Amino acid sequence: MEKEMNFFDLCVACGRAIGRACVALWHALERMIRLTYRYWYIVITLVVLALACAVYLTRKDNITYRVNAVAMLNGASIQQFDQAFAPLQTKHLLPSEAPIGQYLYAKQATHFKTFRVIDALDDGTADFIDFKHKIKLTDTLNVPMKDRLCIQFCIKTRDMALVPEIEQALLATLNSNAAMQQSYTTYLENLREQVAFDHRQAVKLDSLTSAYYFQNTLPTNANDHGVYFSGDRRVRLFLNEIYKQQEHMKLMDYRLQLATAPVVLENHFAVDPKPKIGRLTCMILFFLMGWIGACLLAGLIDRRKEISAWLKA
Repeated sequence: MEKEMNFFDLCVACGRAIGRACVALWHALERMIRLTYRYWYIVITLVVLALACAVYLTRKDNITYRVNAVAMLNGASIQQFDQAFAPLQTKHLLPSEAPIGQYLYAKQATHFKTFRVIDALDDGTADFIDFKHKIKLTDTLNVPMKDRLCIQFCIKTRDMALVPEIEQALLATLNSNAAMQQSYTTYLENLREQVAFDHRQAVKLDSLTSAYYFQNTLPTNANDHGVYFSGDRRVRLFLNEIYKQQEHMKLMDYRLQLATAPVVLENHFAVDPKPKIGRLTCMILFFLMGWIGACLLAGLIDRRKEISAWLKA
């Protein structure tokens, strides 16, 4: 019969497992320090070679920088954009006449990626970008936006003059997609109708308020909610409706101004001043790799007699 385990027993078991792991790690570190002292010439040689490789890989001509921009989708869906963006990541289905092709094949632009833009307040405004892909689709607080994506790629040596050329070539390649062009045409027609309707509604509200202000008599109930005081007159105005209509109209005008293509950028591509993998980070990683590798080699040499006896047995 299996013994049941309560929460306290589970915590004790987890604590013991963590303790055993820490002890084993400490013993392994002690063993590596002894091997380093005993076979210092092997460790120093491999560590120096590892650091030399790190310096070579992080030379000025080989350092890459991330370039980011937020793209707005005018009518196109996320799925349509992913289908048009996939050839830039694989290079297999990219047409030879694509404007971005020359930069991809020359490796002037590499590692194309997309990240979801998150609207945390549900107000239609981008709040942050999910660079680590931690936001789940079931999250009701941090909702991915359906009309915005962050586009990222890498360049070498922070060639700022090359970024505008890559930007134009990238947008030209994406906007030539037939499916997104069709969605954009329908979206643009509906957006123009929406903007015209909003302007008509704003004029109607303004006319209704003006007529009520200049033609109506005083309200019978002076303490009624929503009364607007203007001098000696107390007149009900449609202030809330006017403010809401003005905000919505400005938003639609802004969207119409940006709706010049299926994919547009709200801001130009910006180069991250911090390299993707810095020299210091790379040297630390290679130092650890060289030290661990040297300790493994030293351990094999230290037990060469036991290994030889085992092979001969």
